[in-house]
Amino acid sequence: MKIVSIGRGTIGGGLAALWREAGHEVTLLGREGGDASDADAVLVAVPGAKISEALGRVTGLSGKIAIDAANIMPARHGDFPSYAHEVQSFTSAPVAKSFNMNFGGLLDQVRQQRVRPSNWYVADDGAVAVTEQLITDAGYDPVRVGDLSRARDLENAVWLLMGIQPVGGVFYRFAEPGKL
Repeated sequence: MKIVSIGRGTIGGGLAALWREAGHEVTLLGREGGDASDADAVLVAVPGAKISEALGRVTGLSGKIAIDAANIMPARHGDFPSYAHEVQSFTSAPVAKSFNMNFGGLLDQVRQQRVRPSNWYVADDGAVAVTEQLITDAGYDPVRVGDLSRARDLENAVWLLMGIQPVGGVFYRFAEPGKL
């Protein structure tokens, strides 16, 4: 799959490395923007307050399935129902919210865990297959917790995860009984 990551920091760069190891072709775009025309999927890994600014510098977004990884810290910005909806205003295509509940500083350790950590996500139906593939290829087990109407709930849930954070972060695992 051809992926364009808008953002090449801890999350964008970390996921790009994992996806390249899994055989994907990943292009990283920074503050200067660029072209996403050839992408099969787009990752938006920029601070929430910078989504519109960052996406405004990228061409070729229309019709692209996108995964929004932005968080609301330190505070929510903008008038959209969620950051995922702000992303969708640029793509006019199916969008998912994912990777905002995982600690970027641990991405290089995800594949070394005894069992795959979970990764919560929400998505439009048209983004589910691509999102689950990329979550799996990054080394996580996908756990869908709703459709895109639940994106704001997932954004707000990051505060719960931060409340249990030891230094460096945690992995989490949700599984049906008997599957741990």
